[in-house]
Amino acid sequence: MKIQTYDTTLRDGAQGEGVNFSLEDKLLIARRLDDLGFDFVEGGYPLSNPKDAEFFQRLAEKPLQNSKACAFGMTRRRGIQPADDLGMKSLLDSQAPVITIVGKTSDFHVTEVLGVSLEENLAMIRDTVAYLCGEGREVVYDAEHFFDGWKANPDYAAQTIRAATEAGASIVVMCDTNGGSLPEEVAAITKDASSQVDKPLGIHTHNDCELAVANALASIDAGAVHVQGTINGLGERCGNSDLISVIANLALKKEAFEILNGCGVAHLTELSRYVYEIANMHFRSGQPFVGPSAFAHKGGMHVHAVAKVASSYEHIDPALVGNERRVLVSELSGRSNIIALTTKHNLEHDHKLLNTILRQVVDLENKGYQFEAAEASFDLLVKRAAGSFQPHFELVQYHTSVVSRGGQPITEATVKILVDDQLLHEVAEGDGPVNALDAALRKALNGRFPSLRKMHLVDYKVRVINSDAATAARVRVIIESRDESAVWGTVGVHENIIEASWAALVDSIEYKLYREAP
Repeated sequence: MKIQTYDTTLRDGAQGEGVNFSLEDKLLIARRLDDLGFDFVEGGYPLSNPKDAEFFQRLAEKPLQNSKACAFGMTRRRGIQPADDLGMKSLLDSQAPVITIVGKTSDFHVTEVLGVSLEENLAMIRDTVAYLCGEGREVVYDAEHFFDGWKANPDYAAQTIRAATEAGASIVVMCDTNGGSLPEEVAAITKDASSQVDKPLGIHTHNDCELAVANALASIDAGAVHVQGTINGLGERCGNSDLISVIANLALKKEAFEILNGCGVAHLTELSRYVYEIANMHFRSGQPFVGPSAFAHKGGMHVHAVAKVASSYEHIDPALVGNERRVLVSELSGRSNIIALTTKHNLEHDHKLLNTILRQVVDLENKGYQFEAAEASFDLLVKRAAGSFQPHFELVQYHTSVVSRGGQPITEATVKILVDDQLLHEVAEGDGPVNALDAALRKALNGRFPSLRKMHLVDYKVRVINSDAATAARVRVIIESRDESAVWGTVGVHENIIEASWAALVDSIEYKLYREAP
């Protein structure tokens, strides 16, 4: 049986504390999910903010190839026809092929929170779904507080989902909005609900009782064919169901289900860490399946046993999810991810070169580098290891200074570089040292490489790696750049934040120039 995967990292996950995606972040994650074959990618509520509205505009210009983009919204407002509702207009203007509508299931929430009659709530559901379907959109109906509502008043809860399906919704998603249900409750109610509608059921669970994944699996075992969640379980309060764990369990622990077309499971570790890097968050070391510690063994009996029979202390082969076994007394961090990254370079038969790259990566990772969100830097590392890298310019000297002028900080950067043995010397001001360095370097290079005018820095992230060193701590800088056709990331690490930024900046420009080389 095929299970549909519906990712809401970019909307529900973004509501988590400390999560803040830029527009470029959202586009990068959406396209990575598309590459891996997720069925639905929810981008947000286009009426809520300009960023979400622009996200859908950008997707309309370059649609997803494998996934259906979903715009999220609510039922029409009371007393207003759908055609006159600004929310409905924004959903249609998004051009998203799928629209997800959330409606009230619990009679308590209808009367006490929404403040309408039970009959009006049913009309709001029915009118909204029918209107959007009539406009040619597929509608996914999210039944909010479904399990609490069903337990309190199953008759009314059933009426709400029948209203949605009779109006044309393609699927009803049962939401454990408060995250307080238990697996046996979810399974029983899923079976009861399936007898009330003639459309498929989906499941959306929250993790307030540490049961989101268990509840999602229980619902699927009871008949649900569509699962919603977020990468790494990001989300409000305690988070959502972690799609990484749901997918891995369905693909590797159960034989009856097909998910991600059977192709994306081996990339789950890469996907998990990619989203962490984009969100500028630390990996969750003990995260099941994909965490750095998920298959880590520390000395003594465990290491001895695993060396003989890996399955003695590992429930699956870590490579099945793109992870690796780690013996903590002999660090092997990052090996499987890097092997996956080198696939496109066709190095599988050049074992000497591959081993050289792996040694360099392990050394760099020990110094604080991470390449999951900096594949451009990794590509350049491969070229350097293969001896095919020739820099387009060489640094002679850079200098940055910050002065206060009229109570405002003014940053200036001076750059001296060599291009074909010609010394170029430029000065520029910027909003900060990195912006000023970028401006000065571009002034020096634009005459030789005019295509750089189409390249822009779109994001800049800094993370302290060894915080116990206080002000002398090493930092990792991730820079995202884009031009008219691509977005790429580069990384630099150093005790000096300006030097780390310079390294990432140089890699970004070199990658752009190499992409365009004959």
